[in-house]
Parts: sequence; C-alpha cells; structure tokens
Amino acid sequence: MKYIITVFIFLSFLFTGFSQSIAVDKLSELNKIMEKEKEYDGQKEAEIKRLQEKLSTVSQSNLAEQYDLSVQLYNAYKVFKYDSAYQYSRKAHEIAYRLQDSNKIAYSGILVSFTLLSSGLFKETADTLDAIHTSHLPDSIEAEYYAVKARYFYDMADYANDDYHKPVYNKEGGFYLDKALALYTPSSFNYSYYSGLKDIRSGNKASAQINFEKLIAGGGLSKHELALTASTLSDIYIQNKQTDSAIYLLADAATADIESSTKETSAMFNLAQLLYKEGNVKDASMYIEYAINDAAFYGARQRKVQLISILPLIEAEKINKVESQKAILITYAVAITFLLLIVVVLAITVYRQVVKLKHAQKVIYDAHQKEHEVNQQLAETNRKLSEMHVKEQEINEALAQTNAQLSDVNFRLSEANKIKEEYIGYFFNANSEFFNRIERFKKSVEQKIADRKIEEIKFLVNSINLRKEKEDLLRNFDKAFLRIFPHFVEEFNQFFKEEDRVELKDGEILNTDLRIFALIRMGINDIGKISQILEYSVNTINTYKTRIKNKSIIPNEEFEKRIMNIKTI
Repeated sequence: MKYIITVFIFLSFLFTGFSQSIAVDKLSELNKIMEKEKEYDGQKEAEIKRLQEKLSTVSQSNLAEQYDLSVQLYNAYKVFKYDSAYQYSRKAHEIAYRLQDSNKIAYSGILVSFTLLSSGLFKETADTLDAIHTSHLPDSIEAEYYAVKARYFYDMADYANDDYHKPVYNKEGGFYLDKALALYTPSSFNYSYYSGLKDIRSGNKASAQINFEKLIAGGGLSKHELALTASTLSDIYIQNKQTDSAIYLLADAATADIESSTKETSAMFNLAQLLYKEGNVKDASMYIEYAINDAAFYGARQRKVQLISILPLIEAEKINKVESQKAILITYAVAITFLLLIVVVLAITVYRQVVKLKHAQKVIYDAHQKEHEVNQQLAETNRKLSEMHVKEQEINEALAQTNAQLSDVNFRLSEANKIKEEYIGYFFNANSEFFNRIERFKKSVEQKIADRKIEEIKFLVNSINLRKEKEDLLRNFDKAFLRIFPHFVEEFNQFFKEEDRVELKDGEILNTDLRIFALIRMGINDIGKISQILEYSVNTINTYKTRIKNKSIIPNEEFEKRIMNIKTI
C-alpha cells in the first residue's frame, strides 16, 4: 500500500515536475529509514537463520530438498551478501550434479554466474556462462540464462566506457536480451523491465520512460522490483535535466533497498552523485559513506572502486563549505559562552555585595534613629539622674554593638570591593587576551583561505585545545583568588587533622576540593552555579562538600561559616 501511495504522488507531479521541497521531504524520509537499517537487516538474518536450521536437519540422502533449500538461501543472500550467495549457489550446483538433473545443473550455474557478475568477477562469469548448455532447457531457465548474459555484456560496456568497446558490448547485450524477451511472458515484470532496459541501451529514452512509468503505476511490485525500476527510471530523468524528479525516485529506490535489505545496489550511490553535483555536499557525503558500507558488506569489488573514486571529491568539497566554518564558530561560541557565564557569576556576586551594603546603611540609619531617641529621653529626664545613668550605660552598650557591626560591615565592604576590583580586572584582562587570540586566528584563517591552504586551516582548527583553555581559565582563577586570599590553603587545612589535610600536587595551585570552597568564600553559594563553573554535576559537587565536611574537625553546620571568616590580605 505504501508504494501504491508513492506511485500516486509520483503521477500527480509528473507533468508539472517535482518541487524542491518535495525532494527535500523525500530525503528526510530516507534518513529516517536509514536509522532502521539494523531492524530490517535483523529480519533478513532471522529468515536466513530459519532456512539454515531447516537445511541442517535435512537428511543427507534427500538431495532434492537440500537443493531447494540451497536455492532459497541463495535467493536470501543474492543481493545481501556476495560470499554467502556464492557459497549456496555453488552448493546447489554441486547437488544438481549429484542429482544428474540437467535443468538444475543449468539453473544453479546461472545462479553462480549472477553472483560472480554482481561481485565484478567478469572472467569467472564468462567461464561459468560458457559452461552452461541451453539446449532442451525450459523457457523460464533459458530466459534467465540470456538475461544474465545480457547483463554481463552491459556491465562490460559500462566498465569499458570507451568509444571502441562499449558499442560492441552493448550490441552483444541487446542480442541476448532479445533472446530473453522472446521467452519471457509479456505480462511479467521481467519482460516489462528488460524491454525498457533495451530501449535505454538502444537510445530510445522516450519509449523506455513510458515503459517504466507504466510499470510503477501498475503497482504490485516487490520492494526490490520497485527499487530496480525507480533507479533505472531516474537515470532517464537525470539525462532530461529533471533533477528533482530524479532525486525523488532515487530516494524512493534507496528506501526500498533498505527495507528489503538489498546491499547490491546503485541507488544510494547515484543519489549521492546527483546531490554532490547539485551542491548538497552534506547529504551526498552521508549517502556515499552508506553506499560504501553496503558495497563492503556485500563484497562488490567494482562497486567499491566506483564508490571510493567519488568519495575524495565529496570530502574535498565539504572542506570548502560553510559546515567547517560553522564548526569553528561553534567552538568559539562555546568558549565565549563560558566566559559570559563567568561574567554572570561575577555580576551576581557584585549584586549580593550591593545588597549587603544597603543593609549596612540601614543598620547605620537605625542606629542614628535610636541615638536620637535616647537624646530626647535624656533631655526629658534631667531630673532623674540615676535612671539617666542606667540609660546612658544601655546607650553605650548599643553604640558599642553598632560600632562592632559597622566595623564588620566596613571590613566586608572593603573585602567585597577588593574581590570586585580583582575579578573585574581579571575578567577584562582575560577577555582582552581572548579576543586578541581570536583576531590573530581570524587573520591566519583569512590568509590561508586566500592562499587556498585548506589542510593548514584544518590544522589551525584542530590545534584549538578546549580542555587546555579550560585548565588555563581555572589556573588563572586560582591565581586571582590567592592574590586576594593568600593564606586560604593554610587556614583551610587548619580545619582538618594532619592526615586529612589537602596536599597539592606539583604544579597545582588549587584542586577541586579547594575551588569549591574558594567559590563559596567569594559568595557563590548556589550549587548549580558552582557545578556550571567547574563543569561537574550538582550531585558531584554535593558529594565533594559532604566528604570534605565529614573529614573536618569543625561541626558540619559551622564549616562554611568558618570558611567565610577566612580573611583577605
């Protein structure tokens, strides 16, 4: 039903031409089918396994059933895997000789020939075909013999592809195809398909196109037959410059090949070639690699050579496309995003310090208000000296507490300003250096593009070491932090027994344990933010914190408060 719907879609656009969007949609469908390749291949392998198990249970004396099962296994492997197809065609051929059945000997010899031809072994194909005697054969077997022989000469013409040998081989192929057509039933698929193929080889494209379109419109084709017909018809559209129609048909053919687990196919290769010529290098590269994998899996020698010859052209074109530039931009976008994240963290830190400053100002205001109220009370209670003395003491104590609070607030404001100045300076220095490096890289790339030194551009891109950039960024953070809190490590270690203290390795300024609490000391208490900066999961950061607190001689609930009491310079 799916393919009948495809036929109706095809016919509805036949006279107006396929639009580009329809071709794109068809490629999208193909890409989804490609993801299910293993599922379809699994079904094929399950069918093969069932036949193999059945063959293994057949009695050694039952040669007729062994022959039939060997032929069925050949047909299962015919367009799936060359070496297995060849193995079972040879097995059927040997059994046919043991049965002394001339028809089976001839038919199994044709199977061997087809397998050899599919793998590109032309001499072996010719030798096997020449050994087959066609006299007294049934029409169906004799027609298959001539069809394989016609394909042999057509493949030889395609392989030679010159002005001298190609016409000779095409003529021979047409001769044997006429013999096959004379034996096929006119209503059969083989008769219709080979008639169209003969028209193509003889240059009668218009007749061939009508023949193949009728064959597709008639429905009832197997997936392999549909793939074969659509792929062949697409070649006519390519010659007629109907590119979108050709892409649609080749995508349909490739889809049918995947669903039927056909590895001996040219549809995917032809689709890749056509897309490459149209400038769609991304899809062309994906399809050519898929076709190479299919050819390697099947074992088609001439197909692998044909495919590998175009792969370097497609890959070279990919280098010149925007995809490579996009990858470079994405790399730098990640780095810039990381720096922007640091800016956001610093902005949050500064904002929190401003909030603390406002709170300190409120404390000062409240203190002034209280002092004013006390002065009013003193003016009103001059007569009550004893009570005034008591209130004076209370005021003095309140002032002492206020002054202590002010002293603490002033210290924290000073500390916040120091952190702000240090890290804002560090951020702008880091950004300045980073953008200078981008500028130098941009100039290098522009120069090498102008000089067409593509490989050197790849080298420049590959030389970008994001891991090292991250390590450098963290190292610079460590240095900046220790300029503000030079005794942080020593004071941190005072919270632990001697055997549990942090010991830095050679070259380390801070390690992950210290960085987590360094960020907390800076006022970053959000575990999510800390996990983003250090590129660990939230669970990992929590695990680190719990492990460190459990080792400490300080109670867990007091640990972070003691961290916050570590002083700057």
